[in-house]
Amino acid sequence: MDHDEDDCGQQQATSIVIKQLVSVSESACKILTYIGLIYLSSAMSAHLNATAHTLAASLFTFQTTDYIVFTFMLSISAAIGVYFGFFAKGADTTDEYLMGGKRMKTLPIAISLVASQLSAISIMTIPAEMFAFGFNWFFNVASMLVVIPLLNYVIIPVFYNNNITNCYEYLELRFNRANRKLQTFIFVLTLFFMLPIFIFLPSLAFAQVTGYNVHIINAIVCSICVFYTMIGGIKAVVWTDVVQASIMVVSVVLVGIMGAQRLGGLGEVLRIAGEGGRLKVNYTFNHTERSTFWNVYSSAVIAWTSYVGLNQSCVQRIVSLPSLAKARRALVLFGLGFVIIMSFNCFTGIVMYARYHDCDPLAQGLVSKLDKMVPYFVQDIIGHLTGMPGVFISCVFSAALSTLSASINSLGGIVYFDYIKPHIHHTEHKANVIMKLFVFFSGVYCIFGGIIVEKFASILQIVYSIGGVSFGSVCGVFLLGMLVPRVHGRAALAGVIGSITCMSVIVVASWGRNHYPTMPTSVDNCPGLNATLATTTSALARLNATIKVEAVKDSGFNILDMSFNWYAVLGMCITWLVAVTLSYVLKPASDAKLDPKLLSPIIQSFVQYEPTPLEELADLKAEKQEEKIKA
Repeated sequence: MDHDEDDCGQQQATSIVIKQLVSVSESACKILTYIGLIYLSSAMSAHLNATAHTLAASLFTFQTTDYIVFTFMLSISAAIGVYFGFFAKGADTTDEYLMGGKRMKTLPIAISLVASQLSAISIMTIPAEMFAFGFNWFFNVASMLVVIPLLNYVIIPVFYNNNITNCYEYLELRFNRANRKLQTFIFVLTLFFMLPIFIFLPSLAFAQVTGYNVHIINAIVCSICVFYTMIGGIKAVVWTDVVQASIMVVSVVLVGIMGAQRLGGLGEVLRIAGEGGRLKVNYTFNHTERSTFWNVYSSAVIAWTSYVGLNQSCVQRIVSLPSLAKARRALVLFGLGFVIIMSFNCFTGIVMYARYHDCDPLAQGLVSKLDKMVPYFVQDIIGHLTGMPGVFISCVFSAALSTLSASINSLGGIVYFDYIKPHIHHTEHKANVIMKLFVFFSGVYCIFGGIIVEKFASILQIVYSIGGVSFGSVCGVFLLGMLVPRVHGRAALAGVIGSITCMSVIVVASWGRNHYPTMPTSVDNCPGLNATLATTTSALARLNATIKVEAVKDSGFNILDMSFNWYAVLGMCITWLVAVTLSYVLKPASDAKLDPKLLSPIIQSFVQYEPTPLEELADLKAEKQEEKIKA
């Protein structure tokens, strides 16, 4: 009996050992398969790397005509600067340099606003975004349906009614000087991070199609931009924007239309995109989803309101128009132009997917990163047409130059009036010299900043992360001032500080944490050798993705997993929550007084206001003066 029990125990032990050995064998097989995939991918990539780059080089070259077109664009920009700097030079005053003497025309200002918003970031990354992540980003464009009325009837009238030319001056009038200083610092710091990105992307595109060193190109183009901005002022900025916007329109429209025609027309493009899931709208409320209808649309309303209506580089041009009516007209024209051009830009991304849905050049190794997909696509579609690659590269540089020139022009004015003027003896000539020197040093900084930008993996995500820290608080504090009479300076300042602090912690802590898988593409119709490598790489990527997805499912809620598209929304909510709450807790400063003219016209009639004796006396004198004039 004991012998039978011993045999039974030995059988059970043997069975357990066998199961463990089977389990270990299965794990070993998986590991060996994984290692095999890595080895195969590495071995084949060494063999195919030269082939891929040889193919890319043979397809994508700049011809003499392209260089002529590109040089012509840069020459026009420089010539406009020379004209306004030497031949059509106005008075040597800061008002003339920064505001054009408030004699600017509606259409050029509208076109200038469009050009400066369509930065190289938009031209280069938005089609790539649509290609990799689908249709949801288009709601960024649709947000203009809310942004333009908000600017025209809530924000811009306040600036005109109070004769404000520096938007941060409003915060000092409505709240206190501390709020102005803080927002000015945020504006300067944000541009400090963004300026190198504006100009580096087109240099990257140029290097992609010519083989020239990206940093040499960056230095040359930065120098030209600094030259015409320094000597020509806002007039040179606006009129170069008009020329550059024309180039952008021609290029973006041609690339989209010709790409669709080459694929068999609009219907075929939409069919392929629909089958590939690129036209599907994501309505989920999951905070970890990269792009959904909700996070893209809401963040876009806040971001564009901040960037167009509450950013000095844009406000400076809007208030350079002589009347509110003309400013409103310019903003409507800006909205129409923005929607049309950006819609074509988004459409280019859908066409890109239709073109490469079954042979992804990114998977093949023909393109090293997603941000380089657009110049590759352009050369593929219109590279055979004489001069067209030059037109597109000119388009990308035009977008960058228009954004950069407007930014450094306004940055020079802000830095001088807020940080330098209070500490020196001011003269108009001295002010202009200092602002021009600041423009020069900003250009030098952009050249060296490109070395850092080159290391970024996703330019669009970087831009939204930087903007997410500041855009929410900027939009929040201005709208608080214009729409919520109860909020006073101390509460507003605390709200902004709380928002900036929280968002900075979130952005820094989540840096490198969140990786968003792109929507699938195929390599079925690629050349056999490249397809093998791409298929092997895809298999390895799927294995990694499976492991990552399982880890995410078990991690639970974490605010650090929040999509960068929610940053602006969260930043604004924190600003409002803190400021409104503290307005009931903290007492306003003893000298705080609300002027109803500093509120938006849409709520002024709901606010009770009692003028002081001095204000009553001033009003009485003004009425008597008017009666004398009429008599």
